Amino acid sequence: MGKKTKGGSNLGRQLIKDRFGHTARRKVDNDTMLHTTELQDGYDWGRLNLSSVTEESSFNAFLRTAELAGTEFQAEKLNITFVNPKQRVGLLSKTQEQHMHQKHAEHIDQLKIPRRPKWTKETSAEDLERAENEAFLNWRRDLALLQENEEILMTPYEKNLEFWRQLWRVVERSDVVVQIVDARNPLLFRSVDLERYVSEVSDGQKLNMILVNKSDLLTLEQRQHWAQYFDCEGIRTAFYSATLVEEELKREAEAAKLAAESPSTALELKELRQAAEDIQHSLDAVEHTLDAIESKIQPKTESQQVKLPRLPGDKNSAHLLSRLELIDFLRHIYTGPRNSSQHVTIGMVGYPNVGKSSTINSLMTMKKVSVSATPGKTKRFQTLFLENDILLCDCPGLVMPSFVLTKADMLLNGILPIDQMRDHVPAVNLLCERIPRHILEDKYGIVIAKPLEGEDPDRPPFSEELLLAYGYNRGFMTSNGQPDQARSARYVLKDYVNGKLLFALGPPSVDQSEYHTFPERQRKVIEESQLPSQQQRAMRIDKSSSKELDNQFFTDKPSTAHVKGRTNFPHVRLANDGTLVANDAGAAAKPWRNVKKERREKLRKKFSHLDEH
Repeated sequence: MGKKTKGGSNLGRQLIKDRFGHTARRKVDNDTMLHTTELQDGYDWGRLNLSSVTEESSFNAFLRTAELAGTEFQAEKLNITFVNPKQRVGLLSKTQEQHMHQKHAEHIDQLKIPRRPKWTKETSAEDLERAENEAFLNWRRDLALLQENEEILMTPYEKNLEFWRQLWRVVERSDVVVQIVDARNPLLFRSVDLERYVSEVSDGQKLNMILVNKSDLLTLEQRQHWAQYFDCEGIRTAFYSATLVEEELKREAEAAKLAAESPSTALELKELRQAAEDIQHSLDAVEHTLDAIESKIQPKTESQQVKLPRLPGDKNSAHLLSRLELIDFLRHIYTGPRNSSQHVTIGMVGYPNVGKSSTINSLMTMKKVSVSATPGKTKRFQTLFLENDILLCDCPGLVMPSFVLTKADMLLNGILPIDQMRDHVPAVNLLCERIPRHILEDKYGIVIAKPLEGEDPDRPPFSEELLLAYGYNRGFMTSNGQPDQARSARYVLKDYVNGKLLFALGPPSVDQSEYHTFPERQRKVIEESQLPSQQQRAMRIDKSSSKELDNQFFTDKPSTAHVKGRTNFPHVRLANDGTLVANDAGAAAKPWRNVKKERREKLRKKFSHLDEH
């Protein structure tokens, strides 16, 4: 290889300098070096318009709050506080809860959803979009001021205008607007202002309805309480369980699969079905004849008239509807003027976590009807023909503003994702207050540490007491050999959200202690003293009981004399029989003589007793 010439390694750099080094930097049309996405032109280039915005980072929340409130803020350093694990961390006292409930009742009228501005055919698209943006900004500003001035905690609501536009279109298109709520806490997921908006749009022509999903978690008596409550509220209600319907559909699919595998069995089932249908038709004809005769003899009693909740004038029924019964209910519930004479349009609205998608899927599975592209359909909400005369209008899941007491309440209701929580202690403390100790022990097969001496024996367990017992029982351990509380908290909270740990809130007119009762203890009571010592230490927060402290204090023999707080007596020592003995001068002068030196040992062996759990 030949010798490199001088400056050969810098040839490329020199060419770039000759070409670009002496020219002025090019600028964009706005006379700046900023990229288009960095311009503050009122459009958020870094966010897709189709993404739902309910939770924001602290920085974005700060900027949006400053914009909405119209004031300037100063950043403050966060104060670090040490939390006592033996307290109700993150929860409100009874007095504070009553005060917050009173605040919620006073400001319930300010809890609104954004309205679509009025428009006519002469309104241009630009004017309508400008009016919608202004109305949406005013709505967000009012909610921000309500939270700031009254110090009221609110659920994270939808902050993307595109999603609310889909709701406006669904309301305008639908004849019946169905709010799907969770049966364990229907009032949290119900939006009263949405019902007002539906009435405003149609001048009272459209119908509001509440579909209580996951109703299989409630007893018949609990469903009767809610049916009576919504009767007093003047809104139609139906009880449904998408989970039960999906399980039934799976069983039918498995039975059909088995029947298809054996042709003879399939033929027999077909003949039996045909015979059953013939018998059913004959029974229907006989029943129809008897009804006609009975109607001529005497009028129907009141109990017979309200047997099935079909017409709008009927009372709400606590009956748990099946799939076919719900379809029949939707077909006959609306008797007013329709947007389309061929079918009734049912708008499905609800939170993303109340089972709206599973409800629609359970209704559509048996018919296997493909999605229908009706005129005016957008890319965001879809319409599906459930029957020839029933059209479902599915709205994207919307998180609407609601009042809550604490952030832990939002975690337990599934509004905030459990996998993204940063502090599990308040949520688990609230769970321990709602679910009794014996239910937790029976469910997980664990023994939770009992209250110490001087504490209330009937108090609910603290979060650490539950998580230490659960983590040790499941083998969830950290690197230093202690039960992993954060991992255990995620499992326990998910069991609560999924209904494995059941707690249902009743209507305001019913006492909660009478509405929801827990079963008695099923497992045998196990005393903490019967457990292995290693498990007993893992279950304790302070790792030392009063008995251990007493034994340690009384078993240790003193080796020095104590006089008025002094322990340094070089010429006096304490004998085994408790008498004072004078030391010799040599030992007092050099106490290190005739003493066996300690062997140097590793710290992990020296302090191994601290690692016991």
